[in-house]
Amino acid sequence: MNNSNTMILAKNIHKIYTQGNCKIEALNGVDLELKKGESLLIVGPSGAGKSTLLHIVGGLDTPTIGEVFFNGMNLYSLKDEERAKIRNKKMGFVFQFYHLLPEFSALENIMLPAFISKDARPTRVIKESAMNLLETVGLADRRSHKPRELSGGEAQRVAIARALINEPDVILADEPTGNLDSEMGSQIYDILWKINKESGTALIIVSHNEMMREDFNKTYYMEDGNIKNKEALWV
Repeated sequence: MNNSNTMILAKNIHKIYTQGNCKIEALNGVDLELKKGESLLIVGPSGAGKSTLLHIVGGLDTPTIGEVFFNGMNLYSLKDEERAKIRNKKMGFVFQFYHLLPEFSALENIMLPAFISKDARPTRVIKESAMNLLETVGLADRRSHKPRELSGGEAQRVAIARALINEPDVILADEPTGNLDSEMGSQIYDILWKINKESGTALIIVSHNEMMREDFNKTYYMEDGNIKNKEALWV
């Protein structure tokens, strides 16, 4: 892979799970490309393989067959520790269920990935960055609140801020509005969209909702473990 503008390139991705004597092929030969600063929406029904694909391109799950390149590096030729460093420093993950640590405040949850990465920035600088991110997602006044004191929409906004603390190249969001009502879900997409457009952070969103906004650079429709359509759904 030598295209300097390509951030993520997945080639011929297969993922096969074994249950007893039965083999289940979750992905069967998927190709995906994301360029720097692009936004990609992956939609399709439950069980189509969307989340499996996102986890594989994000270095969270190993393909049975195929290769994934991130900024020219073959992710699955790296050691687990090296791949974990890339995930921590270069990728920001947003999940449906937030995964905030209950004993920490919103501010502390956001700062945590920077401490895990042994960030060279002084603690005061990390804290300032976390405060700025809380302001970006509209929660500056909730910095001391624990997750149990936040609404679902607020918790998801904290999770987005946490995903950004290490200034990643790409955000990977897996059903980020799955637990939210339509109004709050729209606000979450607006935040992710604004981050993509204003900061140039690339964005991949997985969703079962086909009635989403039209202004992604790319839209992939998945069904039965493969991409059936790479054209925009709203024509």
